[in-house]
Amino acid sequence: MTDLNGFYHGINLGGWLSQCNHTKQHYDTFICENDFKIIKDWGFDHVRIPVDYNPVQDKDGNFIESGFVYIQNAIDWAKKYGLNAILDLHKTQGFSFDDGENESGFFESEKYQSRFYELWEEFARRYSKYETMLCFELLNEVTSEKYCKVWNKIANNCIEKIRKISPSIRILIGSYMNNSVKTVKYLDPPHDSNIIFNFHCYEPLIFTHQGAPWIPKMDHNFRMPFNSKFSDYKKFTQQNINQEGDNFSRCNLNETPDENYFENLFSEAISFAEKYDTSLYCGEFGVIDRAAPEEALKWHKTINAVFEKHHIARALWSYKKMDFGLADEWCRSIRDEILKLK
Repeated sequence: MTDLNGFYHGINLGGWLSQCNHTKQHYDTFICENDFKIIKDWGFDHVRIPVDYNPVQDKDGNFIESGFVYIQNAIDWAKKYGLNAILDLHKTQGFSFDDGENESGFFESEKYQSRFYELWEEFARRYSKYETMLCFELLNEVTSEKYCKVWNKIANNCIEKIRKISPSIRILIGSYMNNSVKTVKYLDPPHDSNIIFNFHCYEPLIFTHQGAPWIPKMDHNFRMPFNSKFSDYKKFTQQNINQEGDNFSRCNLNETPDENYFENLFSEAISFAEKYDTSLYCGEFGVIDRAAPEEALKWHKTINAVFEKHHIARALWSYKKMDFGLADEWCRSIRDEILKLK
């Protein structure tokens, strides 16, 4: 497995150009140049920039020039402060990982797929000249298993179109079940040597999303410590989350989470990346601000030890707000310790 040099310790700019109120006022104020300076001063080497189609493409597929300005600003600011960047298409016409976005039909619609390809071709035309400090991430968190085969086909088609414009920029691709590490193995073999396998990790979900109000079954007052027994993890998951598999099948239910939990969770993805001699990147990981900070720190120390052992590049979710903000007051008491881990 190869190292993803320059993209080893990053942080997400979630909520700026995606999952947000799509207005000029928001774009102009949520993230500014000084935020890039802070991120660099904190010791990160890159930012992941989630972008919905809304700022740059209207409902008819026409490009919105004013929206591209914000992406260009982000690249320019990253370059100024010695940061690399990942351009992540967080929502495309017809698909979002979030049902609340009311996007549907992408995997069945040639029209929506064409607009997806056209947007990535435009990104490639504008930004491939930054390939030494920029990666492309095709789409955030494909959801259902039923999309697995068609997503592989769409991704390969998109890569071929990008390659006609940008032969060697690095491209990240994740699999279904919201970029689950368990589904990396269902991706097609890499199109070329500049394809990177991508996953997200919020496991155990009942811990990292404890009390999350957007999870339908979740008791909003639910809280738990990280070193709970796996028997409790299993019970609380069943009570609070409609989760596809609980990731505790290899666990001794009388034990508590440690590095072996993440070793087992990541093992197949690591083997898959090693098989094709490519990099493995965790584009999102983090703990909700409803967790006790000292408990969140235990989780971070545990998962980062495994990231480091296997040279897995990653980006923390998220810089500010979004219920996970590293810059927010809830994280102040543990921020310096997290920054040591990156």
